[in-house]
Amino acid sequence: MHIPDGYLSVPVWSAMSAVSAGTVAYSIKRLDKYDEKRIPMLGVMGAFIFAAQMINFPIAGGVSGHLMGSALAAILLGPWAATLVMSAVFIVQCFLFQDGGLTALGANIFNMGIAGTLAGYAVFTLLNRLLPGGKKEAAAAFIAAWLSTVLGAAFTVLELGLSGTVALRAAFIPVVGIYALIGLAEGGITAAALAAVGKARSDLVEHIRPEGSIEHV
Repeated sequence: MHIPDGYLSVPVWSAMSAVSAGTVAYSIKRLDKYDEKRIPMLGVMGAFIFAAQMINFPIAGGVSGHLMGSALAAILLGPWAATLVMSAVFIVQCFLFQDGGLTALGANIFNMGIAGTLAGYAVFTLLNRLLPGGKKEAAAAFIAAWLSTVLGAAFTVLELGLSGTVALRAAFIPVVGIYALIGLAEGGITAAALAAVGKARSDLVEHIRPEGSIEHV
């Protein structure tokens, strides 16, 4: 899903860079109110997501995917801290591994690190409050992670279409369909990871309990 250099038009990558820069700046401001006890988790989560994104898994027809991690980061860290963590991951990938272009960095951060994070957080929060039963956290995490993956793909195709790189009508459904499949794996990994964290370190998920509420950070 990383967009290389040369695939986005100047107006598109400029606009996405401005949106991403503004969101990151706001996230930094919100971090002033962050619980100091949870700050070490930012580094741990960033390292985990960075490593997990290096592992590809097969989907179908030679297509492979990897964990995006934005929904998981948002659930465990809160939306603004997760936005900063995801942005840092994509910046490192861009400059050290040339994974995604420099001009497209703002778009890549928005698609996978902002849209996926904020949408995943909002969906998880809502479903974690509304779903019945003891497995609602896992179900909410699965759906939130799936949606964040699909949304990131949709924004990517939209930006490429607006740039004239692809035919938007022809590419949208096939690309989003592929990432809907990838999203199933993303959802499963996210739900399993959240359950594992809850068993190993219940204190790290206290903010999503009790009464199905999640801490507003």
